Amino acid sequence: MTPSSTTVSRIYNLECSRCGTPHSAFALQRVSECCALPLVATYDLSEPLSRQSINTSDGTMWRYQELLPLLDEENRVSLGEGFTPLLHLRGLANRYDLAWVQLKDEGQNPTGSFKARGLSMAISKAKELGVSGCIIPTAGNAGVAMAAYCAKAGMRAVVAMPRHTPNAFKEECYWYGAEVQLIDGLINDCAAWVRETNAPGELLDVSTLKEPYRLEGKKTMGYEIAEQLNWQLPDVILYPAGGGTGLIGIWKAFQEMKALGWLSADIRLPRMVAVQAANCCPLIETYTGRQANAHHYVGKPTIANGLAVPRPLGEQMMLQVLQESRGTAVSITDAEMIEGMRELGRLEGLFVAPEGAAVWMAARKLLNTGWLAADEKILLLNTGSGQKYMDNVAGQY
Repeated sequence: MTPSSTTVSRIYNLECSRCGTPHSAFALQRVSECCALPLVATYDLSEPLSRQSINTSDGTMWRYQELLPLLDEENRVSLGEGFTPLLHLRGLANRYDLAWVQLKDEGQNPTGSFKARGLSMAISKAKELGVSGCIIPTAGNAGVAMAAYCAKAGMRAVVAMPRHTPNAFKEECYWYGAEVQLIDGLINDCAAWVRETNAPGELLDVSTLKEPYRLEGKKTMGYEIAEQLNWQLPDVILYPAGGGTGLIGIWKAFQEMKALGWLSADIRLPRMVAVQAANCCPLIETYTGRQANAHHYVGKPTIANGLAVPRPLGEQMMLQVLQESRGTAVSITDAEMIEGMRELGRLEGLFVAPEGAAVWMAARKLLNTGWLAADEKILLLNTGSGQKYMDNVAGQY
């Protein structure tokens, strides 16, 4: 496939995230041929593109279409994802004497999580590239999102998820007509099943970072944060990082906006904080030097299903974001997540996912240590609705 004369996308190439070897952005790609690592989309940013190019009449992530990889709008598979609100957390700010704390509520996306962004983009590109079906190992939300977008696109969907996944995730996949395989273990065990089952390559594996375009959907969170804050940025962004696509994507968006001049040349980019579950924190083990990498890390289940990712393919990309942004990584126990869910519920009227509670508890920890100051602008990312986690948290209020 080649770009059409009518496309508005500035997609230019795909590059290996390790060595930079170029790959065509106009053919079906998975991981890089050179290093078997994630491919990253690049865009032609040499020609001027003003912020006025944003299609503000489109209240979805697709308002940034020039900086997204879809070539033909006819292939867009959308359920209205993106442009989620920024909410002022005045109750928490008052209790903890904070100057500025907001939360971007990704639980208001279709299918109830931020996964809608990445899977909308991945399925749209799969449709554009002639794919007839997709397969995914999932901790819950990504499988639900893939099932929904495949249903919208008329594609076959195969979802492998841990047997202990809350029923809400399983049931929703069934409603969308997906084929669901329940696996004993965590998402890495589901990934092993997917590799074996899909060895002939009949289905496109849309696992985290095993194709280039979920990242492009997730990066739109970064564009929205800047636009919603009138092209200013917070001092710190706390993000729940399992596979890490959102963390990497938000940082990618900031770099693209700097290159385009959408952010002022002297603006200081936020320090990025990766938040993980104490039961499954491979990134932190590597970040602190307790292991060389996560290749053999063994995690345990956590009430934050999306953080139970013991061997993330994008580990080095996440570490690079932490280094470039002068950020850090924090782990949170399941008990602390419950405490955070209670606070956000009772002080803000928000029933967030345990992952969203984890970022608030991480902010509290960093305030206590002095790494984070009470007068800084703090942005939290809640990645999903707490409703789907009732099996995990019921009765613990």
